[in-house]
Amino acid sequence: LGDPSQPTDISKHEVTAAIGKTIDEAVNAGDENLAMQIMASGASTLCARLYAEGRIDGMIALGGTMGTDLALDCARALPIGVPKYVVSTIAFSPLIAPDRLSADIQMILWAGGLYGLNDICKATLSQAAGAIYGAALAVEPPDPDRPVIGMVSFGSSALHYMIHLRQPLIDRGFSVAVFHGTGMGGMALESLAEQGYFAAVLELAVAEIGNLMVGSVVNAGANRMTAAGRLGTPIIAAPAFGDMIDFATWQPVPERFRDRPYHAHNRLLASASLTADERRELAREVAHRLQQSSGPVHFVLPTQGIHAWDVEGMPAHDPEALAEMVDEYRKVMVDPIELSVLDCHINDLAFSEKVLEVIDRWIADGTIKMTR
Repeated sequence: LGDPSQPTDISKHEVTAAIGKTIDEAVNAGDENLAMQIMASGASTLCARLYAEGRIDGMIALGGTMGTDLALDCARALPIGVPKYVVSTIAFSPLIAPDRLSADIQMILWAGGLYGLNDICKATLSQAAGAIYGAALAVEPPDPDRPVIGMVSFGSSALHYMIHLRQPLIDRGFSVAVFHGTGMGGMALESLAEQGYFAAVLELAVAEIGNLMVGSVVNAGANRMTAAGRLGTPIIAAPAFGDMIDFATWQPVPERFRDRPYHAHNRLLASASLTADERRELAREVAHRLQQSSGPVHFVLPTQGIHAWDVEGMPAHDPEALAEMVDEYRKVMVDPIELSVLDCHINDLAFSEKVLEVIDRWIADGTIKMTR
């Protein structure tokens, strides 16, 4: 609202002008939230522009809820590999929605510094200054010399296909990046897909979509599984973990899941089974997202199971619900999606061999580009 006592490199007038507005429009918005959203939009636009012009190597922000709200937009405007450090009075707070976080953001609590400097907040500020300076000097931004395949998976104790696929893909000339489908991993993949970073995306695990649908915090935001399709990046998809809902082990089991098969993976993450109807609903949602793709999509459907916990003797073994899920995927994976149905478990080698078969066909016909 006022004018600074010292000159700035970029004025508040330039911030609003970056999005075609004036500072008077922000001042006269009549609401502090709307005014800050105008400034956040302008600031994030400028961040992206400054980075594209080679004028900045990282970002650091300082604030309470207002400054943090704006800073989160600025961080998301910058690609993975650009250091992003936020000093905030609400660092790691549940106030921050997961889908507001950029994939490689760093945060530290601004403790004791709300009004005036003191030894406590100086300790925080000095750490932040050293962290962003060191990160800007040390970072090696992603710059692969070969085409990249992005793959979604979970740990090798539950899913084996990344073990079967990684080396054969490297042998074919790809760099392979495997993302953990526990929310932040999916956000990172979406961020890179938006930049056209991948030659192809293997969306082989869909748990983040299921978690989003039933309200779990273990999700990657509403736009998950959309960026690659929007850009026309080739996609191979599968239903791994499309029968479980994830939640925090350290919280009470949500009431609606208390009578269901339950697996405590560790002290952070637990999973409960989806009903047959919920699995069908998830299949329809996955198909809807994939059908929006402007590029080719191939769905590989194993009929005998979709992770290590659903085999006989394990807590998620439910052949009837599995059969209903498979039936729904058969119904909804229609043109323009290609569908391959395999009489195997997702952890069987036959599943990975089918994925490689599709990749080899797409390499041969030029669908997957083998140059950066």
